[in-house]
Amino acid sequence: MLYKDFKTSIKSLGFLSIEDFMKYIGVTSSDVLEWEEKDEVPYTVSLIVHLLKGEGELPNNTALDSVVEECLPLASLLEEASSFPHKLEEMFLLQKELNDSTNGKNWELGVNKFGKEINWLRCIHMEVAELIDSAPWKHWKNISADPDMKNIHVELVDIWHFLMSYILQETNVPKGVSLVNTHCIYEAVEDVDVKLMIKESEKLSYISLAIETGNMPSFSGIERFIDQFFRTCKISGLSFTWLQKLYIGKNCLNKFRQDNGYKEGTYIKEWNGREDNVVMIEIIDTMENVSFDILTEELTKAYSKCK
Repeated sequence: MLYKDFKTSIKSLGFLSIEDFMKYIGVTSSDVLEWEEKDEVPYTVSLIVHLLKGEGELPNNTALDSVVEECLPLASLLEEASSFPHKLEEMFLLQKELNDSTNGKNWELGVNKFGKEINWLRCIHMEVAELIDSAPWKHWKNISADPDMKNIHVELVDIWHFLMSYILQETNVPKGVSLVNTHCIYEAVEDVDVKLMIKESEKLSYISLAIETGNMPSFSGIERFIDQFFRTCKISGLSFTWLQKLYIGKNCLNKFRQDNGYKEGTYIKEWNGREDNVVMIEIIDTMENVSFDILTEELTKAYSKCK
């Protein structure tokens, strides 16, 4: 609505002055001056005038179309998010199953079936270092190199394995799902700021070290961990959907490694010049929904060719 039409409309509605209308809808003088300069009032204001007039059809506005268009991706995300609790439960159960089979029952007490200490916080700290090493952070070497974003996403999935394990050590599956669920709804950035990504990744190390050294309570540390982890995923361009897909793939690969001599040191990690992680990603990239059993079959086929 043009400003001049707006002035005419509010008089026809019985307002003695623009000031009276300002008080009625709660706007300031600076707002009205801006409308006058642009010779246009905001759509919400024209809508109020329209409603007060009691007119049947809503006024057209291209700005409203833009708002609706901007909201569509969010609506799709919220619709997709309805499946997140189920996906989270699936991941937590898979992680518990993997930990049970790899470390033995009662691994939550901090020792595996071989009497070896389990330290999930240290695991996270070390994986963060590997993530950062996939980016060109060194000022003395390959300073113009591009970050290896595929591997960075894999490292985030590795951190997720250990973070879920730490959550399970301190709580249980239902509580873990409840703690994580609200953090999964986010839009991953498309244009990754590498410097920011490194800084946010490092915060995961700071949290793990703070808990380890007794400078942060464990439970509040978990909440900080979850919040920071998904923030790091977001600014690294890793959506929750792709995180879940990669997790299923990496969980399957981890079990495959254990079944093929990983603990004993006989497992071959380089498959004809390519790391097993790379082969796994190529396989799941062709799958709309990642099937644990089918992926195991495909990994078995690929592994047999490198022996």
